[in-house]
Amino acid sequence: MSIDDLLREHRIYRHQADDGDIRGLVERAEDDLASAEHMLEQDAGWALSIAYNDVLRSARALIFAHGFRPASHEGHKNTFAILREIASGNQTQLISYFDRIRVKRHRALYDAEVRTSRTEAETLIEQTRSFLDWVKGELRI
Repeated sequence: MSIDDLLREHRIYRHQADDGDIRGLVERAEDDLASAEHMLEQDAGWALSIAYNDVLRSARALIFAHGFRPASHEGHKNTFAILREIASGNQTQLISYFDRIRVKRHRALYDAEVRTSRTEAETLIEQTRSFLDWVKGELRI
């Protein structure tokens, strides 16, 4: 789906964020990553949720820098839809992985029987670190 399609369907909007907002999101993402690593020792499910939040913050920083913001309705889904249009190369596979984690996180949050393994949380944390580094490089932060 193209950016024009996302705009036409009101899944994203044009948005002028200032540098402080973008840097603030990246700083919060860095904090989330540290929190996810710390939480891994106690609860893999929460570590996965925190790492997922890191991805959202990083993605929003990049999306804001491109002059857009996702609509609130289905905001997480819209975040990954526009991210696919902005990103290129290896990042598109990583974004698909994060989108699958979005579904897993949702199920884990609302369905008591869904569990997260330590290995799954560790993998997400590693991928999140890689994605955050890529975003920082794209933003030249």
